Amino acid sequence: MSMVYDEYGRPFIILKEQQAKSRVKGMEAVKSNILAATSISKILRSSLGPKGMDKILVSPDGDVTITNDGATILERMHVDHQVANLMVELSSSQDDEIGDGTTGVVVLAGALLEQAEKLLARGIHPVRIAEGYEKAAEVAIATLNDIADRVEFSRDNVEPLVTTAMTTLSSKIINVDKRKMAEIAVNAVLGVADLDRK
Repeated sequence: MSMVYDEYGRPFIILKEQQAKSRVKGMEAVKSNILAATSISKILRSSLGPKGMDKILVSPDGDVTITNDGATILERMHVDHQVANLMVELSSSQDDEIGDGTTGVVVLAGALLEQAEKLLARGIHPVRIAEGYEKAAEVAIATLNDIADRVEFSRDNVEPLVTTAMTTLSSKIINVDKRKMAEIAVNAVLGVADLDRK
């Protein structure tokens, strides 16, 4: 410990532990950032899917929230690490843009980072890994376009849309009224959809 004075003559103390600390650089910094991001992903992984478990969140003032919604879980977490905070922002932007898939997008990003860590351990440069992921995304989009089915419908013939909506409601609590709920959902979408634009 040593005493130092600033330009105004005010004393302050420098602790030896602080002097000894150094900034993390290079591969250690990359691995530290990957660890922080994958930790957030692992927290959400168990709440993903129809058999996902709920999380009990307790705020500092004692409020209890029980949820399996990724956006809610991340919103209520206090994250200090900058890269882990990016995962929270990723989930938030997914919620703002799409309104769903908040857990899935964080789990997917965490899985990609876990695989990137293995590639880094083999000596592959981070830029090459990023380029590989971009190429993989292009291949995935091309494959999805190749295997996609076009569902023909019009404002007069919405039965294909109702059938599709009913399929997605099969595992939900509203299974008994799925036809009615599917029609409500299709009518709501068609009320705001711009069918002239693809």
